[in-house]
This record gives sequence, C-alpha cells and structure tokens, in this order.
Amino acid sequence: MSSELTTNFTGLEFVNPFVLASAPPTESKRKILKAFESGWGGVVTKTIGLHPVENVAGPKTIFQRTSDVKPYVSRSKRPDTVSHSSWNWELISDQPLEQWLPDLEEIKTTYPDRMLIASIMAGAGNDEEMANWAKLARACVDAGCDAIELNMSCPHMDRKDMGANIANDEDIIRAILKAVQGAVSVPIWVKLTPSTSTLVEAAGAAYDAGAASISLCNTFPSLPLMDPETMKFEVEVDGLVTSGGLGGLAILHQALQRVNDISKAYPDKAISGIGGIRGWREAFNFIAHGAGNLQVCTAAMEEKGSGGVGVKLIHELTSDMREYMQRKGYGSIEEFRGIARERIVEHAQVRRKSDAYNGGYAKSA
Repeated sequence: MSSELTTNFTGLEFVNPFVLASAPPTESKRKILKAFESGWGGVVTKTIGLHPVENVAGPKTIFQRTSDVKPYVSRSKRPDTVSHSSWNWELISDQPLEQWLPDLEEIKTTYPDRMLIASIMAGAGNDEEMANWAKLARACVDAGCDAIELNMSCPHMDRKDMGANIANDEDIIRAILKAVQGAVSVPIWVKLTPSTSTLVEAAGAAYDAGAASISLCNTFPSLPLMDPETMKFEVEVDGLVTSGGLGGLAILHQALQRVNDISKAYPDKAISGIGGIRGWREAFNFIAHGAGNLQVCTAAMEEKGSGGVGVKLIHELTSDMREYMQRKGYGSIEEFRGIARERIVEHAQVRRKSDAYNGGYAKSA
C-alpha cells in the first residue's frame, strides 16, 4: 500500500500536513522561502496587523531545559539537558502590511504548490476595527494567500479588544468572522486561546459563524522563572517582566486535551493542532485526537543551523511519519485521525475495583 502524506485540509491540498506556525519562523520572506525550500507543506505568517508594535528592549524568546540530575528548569546551558519549553513575550509582526504584500506575492509565485496562510489581527468593538479585519484579509488574499488565520489567542496584548482578551466573547468572534467573510472567500481558520473554561463554546460559535478550522493551542500565559541566587528573572528588562507565552513540550499534554475537547464536541469539523510537536509521535497523537493539520514552532526554532525554520526537522517529520504509516498499512492520515477521540471518557466510565463508585453521586434507590 502506498502511504501518502498529501492531505486535503479545509479544501486546500497540502503536500504534507506539517505547517510552520505563526511565530518567529515565519516572520519574513527569507525565512518562509527557506521553509518551503526545506519541504514544509505550509506556513502561517507571523501575525500581520495595522497597528504599530515595538518589541521589548531585550531577548524576545528563551528556551528552557531540564535534566535528571537534580532536575530544575532553566534557560541556563548545562550539560546533558533536554528541551523543556520555550517562553516568549514577542508581539505580532512589526513589518507593515505594505511591506508584507509584495513579499507574500513573491512567496506564492515561487512556491505555488505550498499553502500560504496569513495570520491577521485587528481590534474589536466598533465598525472601524471590523473594517480593519476585512482590509487585512482582502489585501493578503489579493497577494496570493490561500487561507486566513484570525489571531484571537495572543496572550501578550495590552489592548483589551485584541488577542486572547477577546477569545471568550462569542459575539465578537461572530462579528469578526462576518467581517472577514464579507471580504474574502478563502478558508478562514480561527486561532483561539487555550486559557479559557469556555473554549468549546467559543469554538462552536466560530464554527457556526463559518470558520473552516480551529487552530489550537497557542502558547499558555505564563511567567519566566526567577533565579534564587541573583533574584533576577531569567528574562527581564530593567528588572521588569510581564506575562508571556509558554510553548514547546511543556504544553503538549494540555494541547492534546484541548484538541480532544473540540474534536469530541464537533467531530465533523477541522482542527489544526499546535503545541509541543517535536517528532512524528507527538504529531501522531494530535491526529489521533482529531487534528487534520499540524503546526510547529518551538522545535523548528531550536534547531541549530536551520535559521529557525527546522530544515532537518521537516525531513524527519515526513520520513518518520511515512515510515510509520507504511509499517501500519495506513494510506493516509485520515485512516487514523480521531481514533483516540471516543476513548476519552468521564471518570465514572473507567472500570473501578468494585461497582460501588457512581461518579461521586449517590445511587438512586
């Protein structure tokens, strides 16, 4: 049996399901072209906006490591350590829309068979901001983008009408989708924050309003560690720090939980899985829980000598996944997508030592 990595996701034909997520690996034309040359099936651009941003006057991203010898998590380089997570407080792209547009056109012209998804962000609460969403979407699609990803998940925004601050508001989700759908006819992905107790409801509102896919998980809001010897945070500016985003292997299990939650609630809907993918085994788990597309960031950034786009990583992901599928007799990822979904149950449904347990409820007479 021939095992194919080609996937149709939200009506788009991907040469493989592996996509670089919206982050530093996709912040420029140079990096995106290198990513496509290396073999990535798609990229989601670093989020494009109309409002000016300026990053902190210091490191924007750190990589944290741990070991089994007096284990502790730290960015400090120590022998025999392994990756634990990434932490960043980086804002959306500081490259203006007018600079992005010719770049997007050149990228798509150079690699017409690769999927180019534009991540965009504007505000909410008034007609002007809705028009900004429409303007961004229309401009990116006119430049050749195959789909749009709406960033409703960035945990770093001061403005209360942007990023993760709006992802709980179903009315805002619907309004933004309406504005973007009125401007373009390409698939629209919605990237939601995982840090909410109403994620399933927010996803439902997005799907109901016309979203082709939900993308999750973005990084989790978090703080860097403080060194107990120096009393300094491992990343700070003038002694100060603010909330950033935790990504990488440290969020893998939480990301799988969120993907399963959405997949069980909406089994016929598309999900682009993100969070801790370093190899085919993590990718397999996202697919098993219902994801049909896989976004990668931290592992690509950590790869030495790749320029931050995971040149070796994409070859490993595709070759290892293909070898697994051939070994198991799978012709495509659709043949095992969602196989774990129904095996996630309520506590009371898992066999106990006796039949006395009733989920914490009193048995009816």
